[in-house]
Amino acid sequence: MAPRDPKDGGGAGGGGGGAADPEADIEAPLLVSSGSSFFLDPAGEDGDEERRRRRRRFLLGSYTQSNTTSQVALVGADVCPIQSLDYELIENDVFKQDWRARGRGHIVRYVALKWALCFLVGAFAAAAGFVANLGVENVAGAKFVVTSNLMLEGKHGSAFAVFLASNFALTMLAAVLTVYVAPAAAGSGIPEVKAYLNGVDAPNIFSLKTLIVKIVGCIAAVSSSLHVGKAGPLVHTGACIASILGQGGSRKYHMTCKWLRYFKNDRDRRDLVTCGSAAGIAAAFRAPVGGVLFALETVSSWWRSALLWRAFFTTAMVAVVLRALIDFCKSGKCGLFGKGGLIMFDVTADYVTYHLVDLPPVITLGVFGGILGSLYNFFLDKVLRLYNLINEKGKTYKLLLAATVTVCTSCCLFGLPWIASCKPCPTDSEEACPSIGRSGNFKKFQCGMTEYNDLASLFFNTNDDTIRNLYSAGTDDEFHMSSILVFFAASYFLGIFSYGLALPSGLFVPVILTGAAYGRLVGMLIGSQSTLDHGLFAVLGSAALLGGSMRMTVSVCVVILELTNNLLMLPLVMLVLLISKVVADAFNANVYDLLVRLKGFPHLEGYAEPYMRQLSVSDVVTGPLQTFSGIEKVGHIVHVLKTTGHNGFPVVDEPPFSDSPTLYGLILRDHLLVLLRKKDFIRSCTASTLNTSKHFTHDEFAKRGSGKQDRIEDIELSAEELEMFVDLHPFTNTSPYTVLETMSLAKALILFREVGLRHLLVLPKSSKRAPVVGILTRHDFMPEHILGLHPFLFKSRWKKVRLGKLNTSIL
Repeated sequence: MAPRDPKDGGGAGGGGGGAADPEADIEAPLLVSSGSSFFLDPAGEDGDEERRRRRRRFLLGSYTQSNTTSQVALVGADVCPIQSLDYELIENDVFKQDWRARGRGHIVRYVALKWALCFLVGAFAAAAGFVANLGVENVAGAKFVVTSNLMLEGKHGSAFAVFLASNFALTMLAAVLTVYVAPAAAGSGIPEVKAYLNGVDAPNIFSLKTLIVKIVGCIAAVSSSLHVGKAGPLVHTGACIASILGQGGSRKYHMTCKWLRYFKNDRDRRDLVTCGSAAGIAAAFRAPVGGVLFALETVSSWWRSALLWRAFFTTAMVAVVLRALIDFCKSGKCGLFGKGGLIMFDVTADYVTYHLVDLPPVITLGVFGGILGSLYNFFLDKVLRLYNLINEKGKTYKLLLAATVTVCTSCCLFGLPWIASCKPCPTDSEEACPSIGRSGNFKKFQCGMTEYNDLASLFFNTNDDTIRNLYSAGTDDEFHMSSILVFFAASYFLGIFSYGLALPSGLFVPVILTGAAYGRLVGMLIGSQSTLDHGLFAVLGSAALLGGSMRMTVSVCVVILELTNNLLMLPLVMLVLLISKVVADAFNANVYDLLVRLKGFPHLEGYAEPYMRQLSVSDVVTGPLQTFSGIEKVGHIVHVLKTTGHNGFPVVDEPPFSDSPTLYGLILRDHLLVLLRKKDFIRSCTASTLNTSKHFTHDEFAKRGSGKQDRIEDIELSAEELEMFVDLHPFTNTSPYTVLETMSLAKALILFREVGLRHLLVLPKSSKRAPVVGILTRHDFMPEHILGLHPFLFKSRWKKVRLGKLNTSIL
């Protein structure tokens, strides 16, 4: 689990997070205003300016406790600070001036660039998927050819040594690159993408080095015979490509393009990353429609019709580019590529027939698939918690853990085929038997020249080739039931123990592979009561285990159909997915929600917990709350920015600039840093006559790349400048979203999530109080924060049970 940290860490904002210095936080006033006091100052002889500098404590009832929910999360293999994204438009004077300056040509370029970027994302994602498959097929293929040749010569010890050494070297290459170069590249990356699209940002999750390590590490990890997949890493790869293009490249490595730096806000970048994640699935499975549905069903939190069109266009580009690249490889210029990998079509019978008698076996397959999928999630949760305890001890332990798992995996893969008996080669097979120096269903291993080892045929292939073998029609007699049982058990647990290592790894393909073995096993056990082929049972088994573990229905259904190129299976796949999902939902959450929670991401669901209707926003607002005056002293701004980690500050106008204390708006930390860096200060506390259009441009306030932010410590100011003032009015968002303190927490959550807010200002019910009494951030909606403030809700009969019950809620 990600450790808990009371520090805001550049997190979600003023009221939601505590101060950086706990001792300073204790002495800080609950509501600070550097304008005239909310109370009359009896020491009038001190002068107006002295009165404005005084700090007053304004009693806010229960708003005295800092939010101590975690603002750090496990990003890849390292614990990092996280912060929220700004999907809200900042409507200040600078924004309005920039908006008025835009003409028709600007809008045309903006729309054209969106489509152009989608084209580029699709093309680059397809290239990344092609490179990943090309690398795996050639690296793993060469390893298996060398091992098989040694086995053919009877040098069994040398074959094992080569197999073990190559797997160890590949695993350590992936682990070393991940641990020392790009820790954010560890894992599948889907939880990080899911969190980002929900509004959570973290350092380096989409950086250029993360992208490179993700691709290289994925090739090495999958080629090392670890039971990991490349689908998840390709989703993260597509998101990285989209993010880098959206922010105009990488300034750190001097790879920038000015015309690409057009998406100046998180909203446009969010849409592009959504298209990138869809492109990743399309590149992994050549499933363009499945990729769009995966983005809609699994990772995205906001969706609209315009985004649907662009995502579909992106995945269509993936399919076109992949088709062209694979056609090129058919000429024999890509080494071993082309005998597996992306080409997984036509793997079932051309004509599938099924009858009413086939429904009981299919229903049984779905029920036990749901149970096995939920158990898979349960065991994975326990293993990941254990791995986190080991990984917390340092980089050396991360490498030792990866080394231990790969050695054990290699021993299992090489040792288990020895327990299988040899089978005579079928006389009517169109494929060469035994398969020597190539992929296929008939691996010789230790058998004679007219025999093959069916278990070795499953273990000594790439994951894609093994899936193809299991899916193949007309192969009912090619595998022993004992071999399928051993392979299923080994794949089930090796997939669990292989995930969570400090290297790029996915869950999608291992679950498909394990499900295919499970389906074959069920087909052998009860296939006599059905007319279905064992290869079709394998396809349905993959669907059942995917539905039981990942709980995806529509997207998995379409991906399976696009993989097998057989629309006739649609009713059976739909039935299996629905049954397995319903059964598994009765036990625990889906695997990606489990990973998001385990990593500590403050993910906001699309519904409110039932107990939230018992609370109002005033019940969860915490302090201290820091505010600024419309005209603020530079020294005070610097002090607040250094002593707090808040990212949003209410701006309050007071006499003589207003008749009474009035909320003017909200200003962001990043915008304050821009003002301090520009040093356009005024010497007296009076309204500035500065023409913002001449001194500031909208680009200066544009959003920087993902995970990047300026630091107040990097800005140097003289003692004279600290005594000067700055007019915040032109840079303040004058229309922030606000709610009354009496609004129900459930209603506030729906508003917060649907609009995509970072800060939600809480206003008092009474006009006699301060104009703003708090700020809600996403951390204030986290169950651990709410239930920590109100423990009695644990006993409430309306409290929703998150694990072990159905995922239902009262809206």
